[in-house]
This record gives sequence, structure tokens and C-alpha cells, in this order.
Amino acid sequence: MRTSIKLNDMRFFAYHGVLAQETKVGNHYVVNIHIDVDLSLACESDNVDDTINYAEVYNIVKVEMQKPSKLLEHVAMRIFKSIKADFPQIINMEVRLKKNNPPILGEVESAEVIISQ
Repeated sequence: MRTSIKLNDMRFFAYHGVLAQETKVGNHYVVNIHIDVDLSLACESDNVDDTINYAEVYNIVKVEMQKPSKLLEHVAMRIFKSIKADFPQIINMEVRLKKNNPPILGEVESAEVIISQ
């Protein structure tokens, strides 16, 4: 049996960016997390201690999103490392961090960084 947990479209307002303007006015960001983990015990026990508490995962993402960084890559890797540190039972994980309306000369809905293992 393959089991996983996904947190979809977590939305944050934060101050990441290389340009001074980005760090002053901020922007909207979307984070998606996909975690592959053995949930067979939780499937049988119905006990939150036997799973990965997605409220805790959300709080990790929230804390990391509040720390300004120049690069999306840096933020995404901090999120990745923090989740893995708190939940070593994770088999594979993907972190997707999207910046809406990036400061690009042209019409671009978003820029996204994906880190997975």
C-alpha cells in the first residue's frame, strides 16, 4: 500500500525577493507539500500520534515563510529541511513554492521552485 499526505495551496503574504521593492511591499505566495510516508499504522489505529500531523506541517511552513529571503530556492529548502527534521519517518517529499506576479518584464502569473527527494 502506498500512502501520502498533501497540503494544497497554503497561502501566505511574505517579503521574499532580490529587489528592494519586493522586501518592502511583499507578495502573495502559495506552498504545496506532498509527503510520502507509511501511514498503515494510523490507518488502523485512528490515532494522530501514528501519523504526520498536517497542522504541525502547516505551522513549520508558516514559520519559514515569515523569515524574509532573497531567493525562493532558499525558502523552499528551509521548509524542506525543517519538515524532514521534525518528521524523520518521511520517505519522500516535494515542496513547491510559488510567487504570484513575479517582477518580470512581461505577463507571468507565477514563478515556482520545486524541491523533492
